[in-house]
Amino acid sequence: MARVTVEDCVDKVPNRFDLVLLAGQRSRQISAGEELTLDRDNDKNPVVALREIADTTIENEELRESLIRSMQRHVEHDEPEEDDMALLMAGQEWSSANGSSAEPRGAAAGEAVSAEPDAAEAGEGDATGDTEEA
Repeated sequence: MARVTVEDCVDKVPNRFDLVLLAGQRSRQISAGEELTLDRDNDKNPVVALREIADTTIENEELRESLIRSMQRHVEHDEPEEDDMALLMAGQEWSSANGSSAEPRGAAAGEAVSAEPDAAEAGEGDATGDTEEA
């Protein structure tokens, strides 16, 4: 097999996108020092990887599992510490004992709450927005 083409490999891996992923993973493995299953014949790693896939000298399923493991990340979820949980629980108990709630003022009475301050509270004149100059 002088030149490896996609058509040689599509028989083994029907999806071309999967083929690219598998060949790329095998090429990275070869670069990392894994043993070749074929003679290199002065070919570069991607070509050797495609030749190995076409000649079925490597297991595609093992290569797929290796690809999945290389892309996975282990993310640790930060769990609240006991001290933080105790403070949170104490805060909730305190607010329930005092009858306070997390609702913004005015919302408990059914009033509409806006994000903008009232003009009277801001000291900008009357509620219509007109300012009188003396």
